[in-house]
Amino acid sequence: MNSRQPDISVITVNYNGFHDTCEFIESWVAIVMSVSYELIVIDNGSTANEAIMLQEKYPFIHAIRSEQNLGFAGGNNLGINLAKGKYLFLLNNDIFIVKDTIHLLIDRLLSSNRIAGISPLIRDYTEPHAIQFAGYTKLSPITLRNRAIGRGEINKEHYPARQTPYLHGAAMLMKKEVINRIGPMPEDYFLYYEELDWCSYINMEGYELWYDPACEVWHKDSSSTGKGSPLKYYYLSRNRLLYAYRNIFDWKLYLSILYQTTIVCPKNILTALGKGDKATARAHWEGTKAFFKLRNKDKQL
Repeated sequence: MNSRQPDISVITVNYNGFHDTCEFIESWVAIVMSVSYELIVIDNGSTANEAIMLQEKYPFIHAIRSEQNLGFAGGNNLGINLAKGKYLFLLNNDIFIVKDTIHLLIDRLLSSNRIAGISPLIRDYTEPHAIQFAGYTKLSPITLRNRAIGRGEINKEHYPARQTPYLHGAAMLMKKEVINRIGPMPEDYFLYYEELDWCSYINMEGYELWYDPACEVWHKDSSSTGKGSPLKYYYLSRNRLLYAYRNIFDWKLYLSILYQTTIVCPKNILTALGKGDKATARAHWEGTKAFFKLRNKDKQL
């Protein structure tokens, strides 16, 4: 971490997550020795000015304060605009680094001019560190369902490196030159589906995305929003429809929107009400309504 251009700009977004961010920074600094890097932390409108707290505790990082919450994409894009590295590693602040194998991800990234980005193997932070991500299957054009390959299993030997339609938003190593060419992550999703939209656009532009288990990280999952947060379900409901609108075409688009509004949304609402969770039921309803109220649903390129 000196005046010359670093290999990697590590970008993480902090939102009321001081403890997690500290643990992430300390794990990175203690483990990663094989590449030069800069650490950029975006404090995304936390209640307290955690940028000051982080900068004081870790003088070697670049802590930037945004007075308002810019969302997942907006926070990352702010970091991207400041980054000086050849490659950009977008990492959630609830990631924990366990092995110094980042250089192996770079090797895969550079193995072809067509590869734009790569995600490592992602395991659950808690015991027994089960796999969360070993690549994705493609989203169904009607139901918008897919699955994380290997989820819940332990043995990564069953999941060798492969091309994947989408990277995992918690850990994405990208070529900066590709981002400069295709543009930043779309910010109007605010939370959820923005990385899927971004990856879909990258694929449309003729690039490849990869998963490689040569590097693995641990992930706490939903530390900022909470696993059962109504906010989470609001944006999932709204943005599932927005993703369909922007990435599915012809009759499949109309069928997908019909499916989401007449089957998925009512089912989610009834399931939440059956559990006595009125807040989640309302979040699904309000999120679905919010999609139709969006003034400009087209991609902002």
